[in-house]
Amino acid sequence: MLAIVLTAVFVQLLDVSIVNVAIPSIQKDIGASFAAIQLVLAGYQLAFACLLITGARLGDIYGRKKLFMVGMTTFTVASALCGLAPNATTLVLARVLQGIGSGLMFPQVLAVIQVTIPPKERGRAFGIFGATIGIATILGPLLGGLLISANLFGTDWRMIFLVNIPVGVIALIAAFVELPDSKAPDAPRLDVPGALLVTAGLFLLIYPLTEGREKGWPVWIYLMLAASVPFLVAFVWLQQKKTAARSDPLMLMTLFANKSFRTGLVLSMVFFAGIPAFFFSFSLYLQVGLGFTALHAGLTTFPFAVASGFASSRSDGLAQRLGTRVLTIGTGLLALGMVVVIVVLHAAGTDLNSYQIAPFLLIAGLGLGLFIAPLTNLVLAGIGGREAGSASGVLSTSQQVGGALGVALIGLILFGVLSSHASAAAREESPALTRALSAAGTPPSGTAAAVQGFERCFVLRSQAPDPSAIPKGCAATGRGPAAKAFADAGTHARKANFLHALERSLLFEVAVFLIAMALTTLLPKVARGQLGHAAPAEA
Repeated sequence: MLAIVLTAVFVQLLDVSIVNVAIPSIQKDIGASFAAIQLVLAGYQLAFACLLITGARLGDIYGRKKLFMVGMTTFTVASALCGLAPNATTLVLARVLQGIGSGLMFPQVLAVIQVTIPPKERGRAFGIFGATIGIATILGPLLGGLLISANLFGTDWRMIFLVNIPVGVIALIAAFVELPDSKAPDAPRLDVPGALLVTAGLFLLIYPLTEGREKGWPVWIYLMLAASVPFLVAFVWLQQKKTAARSDPLMLMTLFANKSFRTGLVLSMVFFAGIPAFFFSFSLYLQVGLGFTALHAGLTTFPFAVASGFASSRSDGLAQRLGTRVLTIGTGLLALGMVVVIVVLHAAGTDLNSYQIAPFLLIAGLGLGLFIAPLTNLVLAGIGGREAGSASGVLSTSQQVGGALGVALIGLILFGVLSSHASAAAREESPALTRALSAAGTPPSGTAAAVQGFERCFVLRSQAPDPSAIPKGCAATGRGPAAKAFADAGTHARKANFLHALERSLLFEVAVFLIAMALTTLLPKVARGQLGHAAPAEA
């Protein structure tokens, strides 16, 4: 049963990151613009995040097995449409459909674990759940790079979607035969006004956070963020009213009477503001800054996945001995890992090798593994069958909102520093470029103008929202030693600029994990051997 439902976790998280690897291939094959590619990425995440609470409640009403199968079927069909997409528009729409499938099946996972697995074994189940999250999150770039490099049957980038089809079919057959069904004991009706309010509110919140930087943060982005507030406030008010009247709310407000759930929700949101943000910035540094291939970047971050999976699988035993202190240790290891990564990057400079960073990614991966499973177990402790679906949807949504907020904030830091430091990075390369151009026979008068042009174009390129765009008047011309001198100067300046920006961005990561570590002290103390065993779940 656990293997079946965790298939949803694996393929959903894999499809968040795997598309990043295929962006150049997709642009080249179907002529997708950078804006269209952004919609391919954002459309999936938006549909997924906006449906989690509603999808969870639909599982309570109609049965979690049915919703899991509906979601997996939708996801599998959408994957086929993505893999066969003839143009960018079809691909965007198929990705939105994929996100809808994920939003329907993902919240059933925690609910099924909560109501099906006995409390004494639930910690082990959440350990495997955490290991799946850690491994799937980081395998995306690695698997994507392997599939594109292999170019199976001449499919190029399309195989990253088509590979979901056999996985989905097997999961559906196994779910039909083996997965037990469950629903909320009182089989509530769907709160349609609540579903509309929360979907609109989450869309108005997450879309600006996801797309703001690429759009240049225009006024309408801020207006959308502001508009999300009344929708979400109205949703909470309606849920309080319906909960008090026992009138089938979409989100049971009785959940927030549970201190473990209430505090853990805030902690989860803060923590997840750090994890996706780290991989977003670090992957950009490796692939755009250092010029690593997608496969090389995936192999570089692979130690994080290995350590995360190992620690997650062992986390229940530690959690039962240490209680909530295991969460403090996990966040502390992540903060320490980020600090050491900054030191190593600074020491290695622009000549970083993967082996230099691997031991410290192992430390951070251990921290992730020691945090996710015990927190999930603690947050859901005491949640009964009537509240299981709602709790699963709210917890997953908090993680998505935290992730979107973290990526938006680190994007502001990373690209802000890239832009502001670009001029200094270009100037540092100017003396070497001047010498190289002189050696190539460029006259002194031409050399000065060429170096000024290099500095101008480097700054414009660093400030562009589309990193693949070539600024006007900056197209490379000519061949020979002079052209090589410009290329070398651009490469060195880019590496130095990205290194400077990443070092400062990682300070954000350190701050996030230190705040999360402080929040772990506010969690209710749990007796030895009792983490996650506060109360049995209702069948």
